Amino acid sequence: MTRIGNLYGPDATFLGVPSADLSDPSSWAGTDIMIIGAPFDGGTSHRPGARFGPQAIRFTDYLPHDGSRPHLALGVDPLAELKVADAGDIEMPSGNTELSLRRLEDAVHVAAAAGAIPVILGGDHTIAFPDATGVARHVGWGRLSMIHFDAHADTGNTQFGSLYGHGTPMRRLIESGAVRGDRFLQVGLRGYWPEPETLGWMADQRMRSYEMTEVVARGLDACLTEAFGIAVDDCDGVFLSVDVDVVDPGMAPGTGTPEPGGLSGRQLLDAVRRIAMELPVAGVDVVEVAPPYDHAEITAFLANRIVLEVLSGIAWRRQRAAGREPRTPTAPLLDGRGGGGPDRGDGRDGSTGPG
Repeated sequence: MTRIGNLYGPDATFLGVPSADLSDPSSWAGTDIMIIGAPFDGGTSHRPGARFGPQAIRFTDYLPHDGSRPHLALGVDPLAELKVADAGDIEMPSGNTELSLRRLEDAVHVAAAAGAIPVILGGDHTIAFPDATGVARHVGWGRLSMIHFDAHADTGNTQFGSLYGHGTPMRRLIESGAVRGDRFLQVGLRGYWPEPETLGWMADQRMRSYEMTEVVARGLDACLTEAFGIAVDDCDGVFLSVDVDVVDPGMAPGTGTPEPGGLSGRQLLDAVRRIAMELPVAGVDVVEVAPPYDHAEITAFLANRIVLEVLSGIAWRRQRAAGREPRTPTAPLLDGRGGGGPDRGDGRDGSTGPG
């Protein structure tokens, strides 16, 4: 698990945070958040290219890669207030799926067991199986719930005759016992798959899936509130898995299996931030960013912000737990008495920012 940097591009960390070598614990002692790249798209069923996702998520930003991102709505700077490190990419040869997944699971477990929250940058959704399994090995078998944003259920039995693919990881997690079926929440499903047999299996596992028609009818916040109650019932941690194709492809075109009619980017960012603020997040992955199909880096920007919203929510939650009352998302940024923008401490305040 020696750090090898970025497999498909220059060696750089997520927005300039320090690097870490998982095989050298002294290089990341006390780390709160461990970024891990999973450049694997050997499980795709349609358009490949997600192996380039980690690079895009790390790099895509118009601000300097200076390890600082103050959040306007929450008043926290997650990259400064949390100890965030980047372990680089796991070596995942697409021709050897089982070896790739085993290496990733071991890396995730090493980070989680040392007290860091793993944030895995995919890669196709095949990686959710080793990601959540690695965290469950630390949190406890069956003690980890899952909140899964996706257009697709990913509960197929096999994919092209294989147990491992981006259409099967959620079934593997439930079958293994790592995550209980009745603590598995899916948000944003739509379209024309899975077929009735797979839906029947999901019902037997007591999974709860919020199809987009229900999300529209009830409202996303109401669905999330209900899901949160299930996620924390008799579980000690929550794994958040975000497939960018949960967002309408008009707002996230760079993905392998686009399905029209999804969430807006704004809805997803608000949702993942709320999850991180309200729930004991133990692990995260952001998957299915396929830069070859992106336009103007729209999807890469969204994925980068998904990570930042999650980290900001975690920082906010820890501030509150420490007895400090952070800003609420709906509080006014300025009080109308001539105050300036947030001071970053580096000369780039609200009067000199980009744009």
